[in-house]
Amino acid sequence: MRSSRWCAVVLLGSLAVAACSRSATSHSPTVSSAQAALSAATAGTATTVANQCANAQLQATDVGVTPTTITIEVMADAQPPQAPGLFQGNIDAINAFAAYVNTHGGLACRRVLVRSWDSKLDPIEAKNGQIDSCRNALAMVGTLALVNPDITTLNTCPNRSGEHIGLPDIAAATADVNEQCGATVFSVYGVGRTCPLAQGTQTYTENVGFARWAASNGAGLHGLYLVGGDSPSTIEVGVQEFLAMQKVGITWDATPKVTGTDTQSDYTPRVLVARAKGSTIVYNGANDVAMVRMRKEADAQGGLSAVKFWACTFGCYTNAFLAQGGSEVEGTYIWMGFLPFEEAGYNAEEQRYVDAVGPSKVDSFGADGWMAAVAFEDAVNAIVARDGPNALTRANLLTALTGMTQFDAHGWLGEKPLHGGPSLSPCFLVMQVQHGKFVRVYPTKPGTMDCSPANLTTITVDVSTVGASLK
Repeated sequence: MRSSRWCAVVLLGSLAVAACSRSATSHSPTVSSAQAALSAATAGTATTVANQCANAQLQATDVGVTPTTITIEVMADAQPPQAPGLFQGNIDAINAFAAYVNTHGGLACRRVLVRSWDSKLDPIEAKNGQIDSCRNALAMVGTLALVNPDITTLNTCPNRSGEHIGLPDIAAATADVNEQCGATVFSVYGVGRTCPLAQGTQTYTENVGFARWAASNGAGLHGLYLVGGDSPSTIEVGVQEFLAMQKVGITWDATPKVTGTDTQSDYTPRVLVARAKGSTIVYNGANDVAMVRMRKEADAQGGLSAVKFWACTFGCYTNAFLAQGGSEVEGTYIWMGFLPFEEAGYNAEEQRYVDAVGPSKVDSFGADGWMAAVAFEDAVNAIVARDGPNALTRANLLTALTGMTQFDAHGWLGEKPLHGGPSLSPCFLVMQVQHGKFVRVYPTKPGTMDCSPANLTTITVDVSTVGASLK
């Protein structure tokens, strides 16, 4: 896990439900059996691909595909001025993935090359990244650009023959509402809204598993929801989440907006509201820094003794949260939609990611980038197994990805479609900071998650109107 998420993590926190493993009541395999399961699932395709490669006369088949290489491009907000290192983990993951597959024979009988583009939380750079990918890469893989409103290039990018079929974008997450329902966009996180994109009142799907669990362990919970206020999109996603949590029994005393530039003293009035209301939950829908500053300011003001649940999205699942928060973030609950890195041995694909990137560089968002690369790998292998290595084109890749209606990243995710919305999994687990470490608290069995269908609920709202009323 890497550096702090200084802004806009709320966009991702409510979408983290896309990641899931096996149900809370399922058997937890040993490391060896997990590896065997992955091998068994892919052995047939791998053998077919190897046979295809043995006698192939390789050709340049599309943009980014030569007789010897496949070029993909990862675009992420890696080093924006206001948040250095924000999604560097995505770039690290895709580079590690390419290195891994190249040492194991490559893809489509070719080596995988990676181009990187830093979108810097800048819509112009996000647009330029699409243009660069269109010109040089077969596909975008592992995308995580929070501000990506203009997807014209994704929709109209020409292939090698000049046909404007579009550019495949296999994203770690699609945070910008304009990207979420893109015709050539495939999201590992999934999409809570209904596609195609519409304005005004809409129906949204949200994972409220943590809210249900918290409410069952603390009757009559009421408190503060800290809304990530860095952009209209972050605000709208926060609105969706707090309204969905409200639907299952948590009352909000206040829903203040917080930003990446807020200092600790900016949290003083929020602490005072929580004290005046006797709040029993403080839920951070923003980032790890916001939670650290809220907790530090609460302690500086004498504490909030009524709070039973200090809770956070997986944006707080960072080494920086532990290091910067210290003893003051003890007891914080963090809900997640994927198996924690501490349990990588329970899923072979997660173990592959941890080994390839290295334990010191594992990253929550990078993990989703790796999952996007797995989708790319599976689609390419399916194309080659069916039609040979010279069938690798953007058109065939788009077709293969569209057909992935039950993608699970080799068991790391709950089954879900990659395209369109709503496309969320109901799975979640809860970690807690205990003695300076992340410790699983629910479900208690390692390698499992709560995947009850009841964890998903819907709300119907004009999020823009509600968001505009927040202070």
